Amino acid sequence: MNGKPPYASVPEEKPGACNAKSDPADAGATFVLQSKGTWYHAGFHLTTAIVGPTVLTLPYALRGMGWALGLTSLTVVFFVTYYNYALMSKVLDHCESHGRRHIRFRELAADILGSGWMFYFVVTVQATINTGVSIGSILLAGDCLQIMYSELYPDGPLKLYHFIIIVTVVLILLSQLPSFHSLRHINLASLLLCLGYTLLVVVGCFRAGALKDAPRKDYSLSSSKYDRALNAFSSIAILASVFGNGILPEIQATLAPPAAGKMAKALRLCYLVIFFTFYSAAISGYWAFGSQVSSNVLESLMPDSGPSLAPTWLLGLAVVFVLLQLLAIGLVYSQVAYEIMEKNSADSTQGMFSKRNLIPRIILRTLYMIFCGFMAAMLPFFGDIVAVVVAIGFIPLDFILPLLLYNMEIRPSRGKPIYWMNLSIMVIFTIVGIIGAVSSVRKLVIDANQFKLFSNNVID
Repeated sequence: MNGKPPYASVPEEKPGACNAKSDPADAGATFVLQSKGTWYHAGFHLTTAIVGPTVLTLPYALRGMGWALGLTSLTVVFFVTYYNYALMSKVLDHCESHGRRHIRFRELAADILGSGWMFYFVVTVQATINTGVSIGSILLAGDCLQIMYSELYPDGPLKLYHFIIIVTVVLILLSQLPSFHSLRHINLASLLLCLGYTLLVVVGCFRAGALKDAPRKDYSLSSSKYDRALNAFSSIAILASVFGNGILPEIQATLAPPAAGKMAKALRLCYLVIFFTFYSAAISGYWAFGSQVSSNVLESLMPDSGPSLAPTWLLGLAVVFVLLQLLAIGLVYSQVAYEIMEKNSADSTQGMFSKRNLIPRIILRTLYMIFCGFMAAMLPFFGDIVAVVVAIGFIPLDFILPLLLYNMEIRPSRGKPIYWMNLSIMVIFTIVGIIGAVSSVRKLVIDANQFKLFSNNVID
């Protein structure tokens, strides 16, 4: 994927390269990161990158902090991430106004911070996150199919890896859509799907909590101060990861120039969806199940023992919506890998669908998806690994670098509050990232005795 095939005529990518859009030999920019979209297309992409089935973990995040601290933390992260993404967009606009249009996170960071190692740091972290999310999407989509299958055929012969193969084949076909912009209709559907399953889960939670024999609502926290502190930091790390995306520059690159100001509208659209889905899911799920809520609130509605706490049709429809949105998420987070591959394999002087470019695209994207599918089947405990990667990756990319880039590029005076606010956020979330990584590694170690290659069950 990172190697350059013998037939490639594209020069090696150099750290800090800027204004890649003007380079006619940059096939990654020409084909994958086409600048044709409107602000609402960018809003669809951004919503798919942020609002996914991880919204169903929010009641569990509140469980670690309680009502007051939980909702306060959710609100703080809501505004901090909006603020960070808005600053990142301003930095991109500022660079473009000075003749340095950046369409890749790695090039933006290397240009402003002026170091080759930053280029490789960002591309490594970004590629790891994106591949991890793609693998996780395939795994969870396969798990959704298995849940539906086991309900219809409790003693059926199909295993988890069979469903992972099915999902992988579907994604191989969908991955042949040539550009990020070509996903706009799929990502609109993704936006509607996340609204749909969130509404279904909220209705299910309120119904479950109102039952006469509803589970006892206990909102108490651990009696141990150490456990309470660790749980609180773990919950904050969950919130930070749920709001993360790490590909905002690539999404802004899909906007038709001039891009200035358009991303602000896309962010408002995205955060309107976030407000509805995140708060409603978090409040309803924690209200219904309290400290007994599972890490995925759907599991609380479908307990292993006893009847389901919501109608079967509602739960089934929610699972179908989650499954379909996971396909869109897998496609979005594959775009950086495709852009890197085509930058080094395609010839931009020939047509996007010419044989010269079409055959390598089909082969490379198919191999990439097969790799992701194989890893998902082999490591059904991948969620624990992704938690570590997310803590280490999303925090730097979404909570630290945007503010650092703003202070370095826009250069606000040290006498202005914005400079010190940016610095404070960077310090706080560096600490959160470190503690979140420690907590994630701890859970990985605790769950290690359950790990089994090619297992038929996803480790929670």
